[in-house]
Amino acid sequence: MYDAITLSQQLKYYKEYRSKLAAVAGRRQARTILAEALYVVSTGTGDFIQNYYHNASLSARYDVDRYCDLLVGIFSGFAYRLGARRIGVTTMPPLGCLPATIRLYGGKGRSGGGGCLPRLNRDAETFNRKLNATVGALVRRHAGLKVAVFDVYTPLRDLSERPAAHGFAEARRTCCRTGKAGTRVYLCDPATSKAARMCRNASSYVYFDGVHPSEAANLVVAESLVSAGIDLLT
Repeated sequence: MYDAITLSQQLKYYKEYRSKLAAVAGRRQARTILAEALYVVSTGTGDFIQNYYHNASLSARYDVDRYCDLLVGIFSGFAYRLGARRIGVTTMPPLGCLPATIRLYGGKGRSGGGGCLPRLNRDAETFNRKLNATVGALVRRHAGLKVAVFDVYTPLRDLSERPAAHGFAEARRTCCRTGKAGTRVYLCDPATSKAARMCRNASSYVYFDGVHPSEAANLVVAESLVSAGIDLLT
């Protein structure tokens, strides 16, 4: 959906790169390069809002708890087996606070703080708990493995529920909108979409489009992740 590269395809590309690197640098040097590299993994958000919530057969086959286990298991399998030793992994954002999900699913259960959808936020919290537990188990099991969990859920939820406290004017409407009514979209690219309309001051919006924070909001989130990043690099 939306031409996103699946995690399995990304892993295939990684394996191809690993083979090419070994051919150029030699197997031993390639292993050193891969072990000393910094890996950043972000997974889960698209799996839910672009797949699980839309796919009736998938949601019938897996409840939220089991689906989270499936996603976290994919990350766990990648983390060590492919040579990664320093990994930064992001938590899932507050799914119930994204403009796209509020528009799609806001008819029911819209009773949380700031207009967020509690049920979807609980799904994200379930994933994040399992992710943290899995990371802890991986670090205990594998000597020399460093994993930092970048918590984007907490700062982004706070921005979504209390935008004015952080200097933002809007957390429900998006800066970039399309359609006759200016409806929110998952992805918004004014360069390729004639229907896309941009706001005048993007820095006053928490969200650029239906799922992505604005540059100003990303800066706030990034500042909250500095200490975790330093721990990963030292």
